[in-house]
Amino acid sequence: MPTVALVGTLDTKGTEYEFVRDRLHQAGVDTIVVDTGVLGEPGFAADITRREVAKQAGEDVWQLADANDRGRAVTAMANGAAKVLQQLDRDGKIDGALALGGTGGTSIAAQAFRQLPLGMPKLIVSTAASGDTRAYVGETDLVLMPSITDVAGVNRLSARILANAAAAIAGMVSTPAPQTNDDRQLLAASMFGVTTPAVTTAKAHLETLDYEVLVFHMTGVGGRTLESLANDGWLAGVLDLTTTELADELVGGVFSAGPERLTAAASRGIPQVVSVGALDMVNFGPRETVPAEFEGRNLYVHNPSVTLMRTTPEECAELGKRLATRVSTTTGKATVFLPLAGVSAIATEGGPFYDKAADDALFDAIRANLDRDKVELIELDLAINDPQFAIAMADRLHEYVTAGVTA
Repeated sequence: MPTVALVGTLDTKGTEYEFVRDRLHQAGVDTIVVDTGVLGEPGFAADITRREVAKQAGEDVWQLADANDRGRAVTAMANGAAKVLQQLDRDGKIDGALALGGTGGTSIAAQAFRQLPLGMPKLIVSTAASGDTRAYVGETDLVLMPSITDVAGVNRLSARILANAAAAIAGMVSTPAPQTNDDRQLLAASMFGVTTPAVTTAKAHLETLDYEVLVFHMTGVGGRTLESLANDGWLAGVLDLTTTELADELVGGVFSAGPERLTAAASRGIPQVVSVGALDMVNFGPRETVPAEFEGRNLYVHNPSVTLMRTTPEECAELGKRLATRVSTTTGKATVFLPLAGVSAIATEGGPFYDKAADDALFDAIRANLDRDKVELIELDLAINDPQFAIAMADRLHEYVTAGVTA
């Protein structure tokens, strides 16, 4: 029988958890209830008590209650719950995890759920599900389901929502995982709309060489996920053709992946082949959301939800320096490819973002800052979406991986 961990504050959400637990049992799913409450009495007995959870975080639950410090309590119970779930997973005792709550309960459960393996079902019914969920989901496959009302009792509306959540997690844990029997080496590739032709060509070519290629969309979370998988040892190589997130990090766009972008493969010694795809642009939302300070810049409405801004020569010089510096920390094999005829679909001659001075600044900074003793630099008089450019990058990565230089 599949088993779901129910993780939550039974002092304030006991009625709701009891309802969901019973629905799961009716669906033929067993449960392990983990209590992360601190202040009041639990609504019903947990399988793993709050005392045990706090102990895993090096805390005493009664001292947490006496301290009356919500921040300390949430942090402790989140850390403790994470360790509890990791142990349950290692012991093979759970097949999925479910939680219900507001921002506090969501924070506790999300931290714990993010430690569970990719592919294990994890669902939180949350009041925060329709807002900015990056802090909760991170780079995982955690699913947030809107609670519609607050998680404050079982009524005619919340009962339907909670029942749906129970049915969803029951269905997920009861469905056998697909058996792919795929033993191909796993590569990652970075893509954006304006570099899609290049990545599509490279992916198809690498698949003929017997690789499985995971493609990530460089919208901030895509880059962070790629870095996370590299750090966790999933990847045999990285085709980092699209590094546009560096521009958002520098200038303040909406798709920054943070300062860790372009660091994981380097630190792990994973072969990487890198280019400057879409470093001609910073990303914002709808046209009216572009900050006033950027009025007068070269703006391009990509679609009603995305407005692009051309990077300046000064910004490109800094971007080239950052890219070269990060790649140069590699402990493995690495090559940087420069597409001298255009870094994106709209930056070729005649395109709205064509700017030779900006491209020259980018290329010159890379030439000046790349450690040539550790990283090879290849310059091709091609646009980034030219099939020859994509295949050249793919072949170089294949050369590295087959040479046995892996993570």
